[in-house]
Amino acid sequence: MTSTLPDLNERSQQLLKLLVEQYIEDGQPVASKLLSQNRDLGLSPATIRHVMADLEEMGLIHSPHTSAGRVPTNIGYRFFVDSLLTIKKIETAELEKFKQDVRQEPQNNQIVATASQLLSGISHLAGVVSLPKRESASFRQIEFMPLSKGRILVILVTNNQEVHNRVINTQKDYSASDLQQAANYLNDIFSGQTLRQISKIIAHEMNETREKMNQLMVDAISLAHQSLDSDKLADDIILSGETNLMDFHELSNKDSLRHLFDAFSQKQGIMHLLDRCMDAEGVQIYIGDESGYQAFDGCSLVTAPYTVDNQTIGVLGVIGPTRMAYDKVIPLVDITAKFLGDALKS
Repeated sequence: MTSTLPDLNERSQQLLKLLVEQYIEDGQPVASKLLSQNRDLGLSPATIRHVMADLEEMGLIHSPHTSAGRVPTNIGYRFFVDSLLTIKKIETAELEKFKQDVRQEPQNNQIVATASQLLSGISHLAGVVSLPKRESASFRQIEFMPLSKGRILVILVTNNQEVHNRVINTQKDYSASDLQQAANYLNDIFSGQTLRQISKIIAHEMNETREKMNQLMVDAISLAHQSLDSDKLADDIILSGETNLMDFHELSNKDSLRHLFDAFSQKQGIMHLLDRCMDAEGVQIYIGDESGYQAFDGCSLVTAPYTVDNQTIGVLGVIGPTRMAYDKVIPLVDITAKFLGDALKS
């Protein structure tokens, strides 16, 4: 995700840090004259211009054609985030309210939606949370209802409360009695296991010699294979505060907004990015083109996985312009992931 960053002496690091912080604050190209007014820097305007020229040559800053000032490049932001950032303590009042609110939510999806709104509300950017991976959910009960010829309604109950309905098509016709016996068999052997565990068992059983199974077992495993296919149990994401991004002039031109909101509506790109963070530990940061998705070239995505019983079941994050306030967003994402995992566990 990151490339090799240049070596900078202390003076260059200090100047880059001030330039990035100033640009994040007001979004205006930073001139050497403005930096020379900072007493902590203690450098003459000529020295500042010389250092800025070096930083520009190394690709850490650049000059927009409309201004004599400088702005950070994606590499400059990456150096800032990795080496110069000072994390700020975030206010806990809204986070405490989140903990109180989710205690009253009966459904996981509602808890996730509350977390997405919290991220957006505090950061004033876009909040995104992937729904808990269904393959990580615990199987509680399955029921089959015959519909028209070759079509069966599957009712799957997970985690005590969540109900998932889907219709499957079968080549064989099953009576209501056949379906009840198959459901009883599956409920008896799979109750309490995760859908991931069940998928492995089903894959093994499908490869076993059919002669070892009676017809009931064959039918039940076949129905379970169609009903619990993890590729068809699609996961989703919940987005909040997308319109906040319209407040940033660098994202507000028509083409940028169209590509960005197309990506939000289609969701596949964001889902792939979040999936890449599933196995990561702690906060992950994609700056600009590091994401690999053109629609997010002007954006940064800060993510963290959330876990239940030490198992990662989803990812949450904040999407904003590359000049987002990383010092506030990073701890916000980190602590919200911990709170969401605790809320889903309880």
